[in-house]
Amino acid sequence: MTAESHLQGVEISAAQFFEIWHHYDSDGNGYMDGKELQNFIQELQQARKKAGLDLTPEMKAFVDQYGKTTDGKIGIVELAQILPTEENFLLFFRCQQLKSSEDFMQTWRKYDSDHSGFIDSEELKSFLKDLLQKANKQIEDSKLTEYTEIMLRMFDANNDGKLELTELARLLPVQENFLIKFQGVKMCAKEFNKAFEMYDQDGNGYIDENELDALLKDLCEKNKKELDINNLATYKKSIMALSDGGKLYRAELALILCAEEN
Repeated sequence: MTAESHLQGVEISAAQFFEIWHHYDSDGNGYMDGKELQNFIQELQQARKKAGLDLTPEMKAFVDQYGKTTDGKIGIVELAQILPTEENFLLFFRCQQLKSSEDFMQTWRKYDSDHSGFIDSEELKSFLKDLLQKANKQIEDSKLTEYTEIMLRMFDANNDGKLELTELARLLPVQENFLIKFQGVKMCAKEFNKAFEMYDQDGNGYIDENELDALLKDLCEKNKKELDINNLATYKKSIMALSDGGKLYRAELALILCAEEN
């Protein structure tokens, strides 16, 4: 069955949901926008009509919101809200404790305890367990293992059995995921190291809040299309959530500003 045919059903499986997501997020950037989003809306309407089904209230509200605009953008959590699945555990993450990038970063910091820049399958399992508990969702260990495997299949782009910060951040609604804004301003390792040394003005090996403020102001000025200087305080607060007692070390800042090099 194709991703389009799955849109006809009243209820789809988690595997079918992920197939739909990967089909329409054709460039793999973690969200649907522009032509991707318009194609999804058009094919959703056509598939439901072909199956003799009306749009659900959630689908109709979604179409009304995004159907007439070309600058809309949705992430996987927004999609989960409109496609009825057999058991859509993604919605469990929309709990109060995961309502912002700052909250998410603090949770990440807890589980990436070795500062490696990723969490492996066992760490991911603990991560998901805590998030589900915060959403008042108690699940059996076998189901938690299944969810962990699903998350790896869904987000582990290079199939190395672990997730990076930007991969797991797709659990956040797009409007709360400030990391999306930084995708277009990432530097190569050489550029990043040069910038870190420039803004680590006292040469103590880490960047404090004032130094980060200066760095972000310059980034906003140079990248006005991607970054909004009016959101500077939010960017800073979220990034400092990765710090160690106000000390933002090179490895943590690299998660935000340094692109991987092949």
